Amino acid sequence: MATPVEITRAPAIFPLDRWYVAGFSWELKDKPVARTILSRPMVLFRAQDGKVAALQDRCCHRDLPLSCGNVEGAGLRCGYHGLLFDTTGKCVEIPGQERIPAKACVTAYPLRERDQILWVWVGATPDSQPKDEPPAYRFHSDAAYRFGGDVYHYDAPWQLIHDNLLDLSHLGYVHLKTIGGNPTLHMNAAVKVESTEETVRVIRLMPESDPPPTYASAWPFAGKIDRWQEVEFHPSHCAIWTGAMDHGTGSYDDPERHGFHMRGFHGVTPETETTTHYFWTIATNPHPDRTDVTTLVVDQTAATFEEDKVIIEAQYRNQMRQGPGPNIDIHVDAGPNRARRLITKLRQAAAAV
Repeated sequence: MATPVEITRAPAIFPLDRWYVAGFSWELKDKPVARTILSRPMVLFRAQDGKVAALQDRCCHRDLPLSCGNVEGAGLRCGYHGLLFDTTGKCVEIPGQERIPAKACVTAYPLRERDQILWVWVGATPDSQPKDEPPAYRFHSDAAYRFGGDVYHYDAPWQLIHDNLLDLSHLGYVHLKTIGGNPTLHMNAAVKVESTEETVRVIRLMPESDPPPTYASAWPFAGKIDRWQEVEFHPSHCAIWTGAMDHGTGSYDDPERHGFHMRGFHGVTPETETTTHYFWTIATNPHPDRTDVTTLVVDQTAATFEEDKVIIEAQYRNQMRQGPGPNIDIHVDAGPNRARRLITKLRQAAAAV
C-alpha cells in the first residue's frame, strides 16, 4: 500500500479495525463510485483487469475528487490534470512529466469482493491491516435461492436502523400489506435473545398464524402456518432468516426446515454520524410448482424497507426537533439494547487506540 500524504481519521464513534459493507459487485462497472464510509470519502472502482479498489477520493495534486475521473487500464485517472493512480493508491503516471514524486499517492483502503458483496476495511491506525477475510454469505450463490437487492441512503444514524432490524414486532403495524400479519401475535411472540462478544441473536417464533400477503403470494400454504424470525446482528451487518411452514409439519429445531424462506442481508454502514448507507438483498427459495416469484418477493421487500425508511427518518427528525428522551423500554427492546451495549463497548475500544 502506498504511503499517503494525509489520512482522515474516522471518529471513535464507530467501531474500527473491521470490515464494513461498501457496496455490491454489480455497482462497479466502467465508472468510479463515490461513497463516504465512516466519514471517510472514498472512491470505489474496478480496474480493467477486474481487480476492485478503494482509494481516498481526493487527488494529491489539486484535491479534485478522483470519483470525477475515469477508469483506465489498471487504475483511475484524475479528471483534472490526468494523474493516473493504481489500485494501491500510487501515482504511476503524470502526463508531460517523467519524474513522479514519492509523495504522489493517496490512501488505499483494503477492499474485498465476496459473494457479490464489497467489503472495505477501516482501521484504527494508518497502518492497520486486516488479519482475516470478510465473512461469506452463501445465499448469493446457493442454487436453491434467487435474490435481488438495492442500496438506500438514510438521513438517520446507523443504530436506529439496527434497532429496527432487531425488533421485528413492528411488522404488524408498519408492514400490513406485505410481511406484517396480526399485530397482537407479533407483540406476544415467544422471543429468545442470545449474545457473544461480537454478535446478538434474536429468535421470534409465531406458531399457528395466518400467512401475511407476501407469504401467501409466494408459497402454496394449506392454511395456518408456523412462522419464524431469526436475526443475527454483527457490528457491520445483520443476517435475517424469516419464513414459514404449514402448521404442524416441521420442527423449529431443524436448521434445514422446509417451507418458504426469506434470507435477508442487511449491510448497515455509517456514512457519517447522522447518515447511513443501507445495502440490502433478499434471497428466497422459489416453490417448484409456482412461477418464479423472486421479483415479487424482492419488490415487496423493497416496499417494506421504504416503509421502514419513512418511519426511521421521521423518528430521527423528531429526536432532533425535541431533544433527547426520556424514553422507556418495553419487552421488545432486549435485542436492540444488547446491540447498543455491544457497540458502546467496541467504540470505547476504538477510542482507546
